Amino acid sequence: MITTDFVPGSPCWLDLGAPDVRAAASFYGTVLGWEYESMGEGQDMEGGMFRKDGKIVAGLGKLTEEGARSAWMIYYSVPDAEATTQAVERAGGTVRVAPMDLDEWGRMAQYSDPLGGQFAVWQPGTNKGVELVDDPGSLSWTELYTSDAAAAKEFYGSVFGWQFGDMELPGGGGMYSLITPAGLPEERMHGGLMQLREEDLTLTNGRPYWHPVFAVDDCDAAVAKVTGNGGSAQMGPEDVEGVGRLAVCLDPSNADFVVLTPART
Repeated sequence: MITTDFVPGSPCWLDLGAPDVRAAASFYGTVLGWEYESMGEGQDMEGGMFRKDGKIVAGLGKLTEEGARSAWMIYYSVPDAEATTQAVERAGGTVRVAPMDLDEWGRMAQYSDPLGGQFAVWQPGTNKGVELVDDPGSLSWTELYTSDAAAAKEFYGSVFGWQFGDMELPGGGGMYSLITPAGLPEERMHGGLMQLREEDLTLTNGRPYWHPVFAVDDCDAAVAKVTGNGGSAQMGPEDVEGVGRLAVCLDPSNADFVVLTPART
């Protein structure tokens, strides 16, 4: 369960780098019911915030990195971005964007894990993170696809102190590792990681990648909106016992995300 108390190591923010900001705003507005709030239009500043029911749920910005694919970036809350950067480097990761201040809002940095999976951190100032989670139309889970689950657990455990619990996927689908922030009980787990073959990581040419899972009231209806507005479904919709009904989707620019209608408890 993701909450907005944002303990160290918990997901607190996400943003999308898109080649066409207006098109992305329209797509996610239709699929997830988000309202887009522009922060300005210009050569070096094109982007803004997504809101659901008036609350900030994500950010959106122009994709500017040469050769980069359109993708969601997930940020994890940390008390000290400099200390986290040192931990990333000690554990064999790479600093993509060194810690930098974003006015009084907070301090951010972006990294790659040793196999190339990209993620980010947020040291809060006046802005703690998104304002709505775990409700329909908001972030409810984070997930890493990697070619080496053991190496990923060693790296992220070292950087964030995450706790991991392994479970067998139904139908012989392999092992799935559940992620919980340091020192918290299992009901506060916020994500998972899954090992896939490099040849199955087609979006990134074999590199690991993180993606967000968004809660929705009706998975099938959400997928119909995805496919009806230029996106596609890589997998599903399908039922997963104990989890709910989900689908792995791509937006029109091939940024990946999951929509999930949670199982009733």
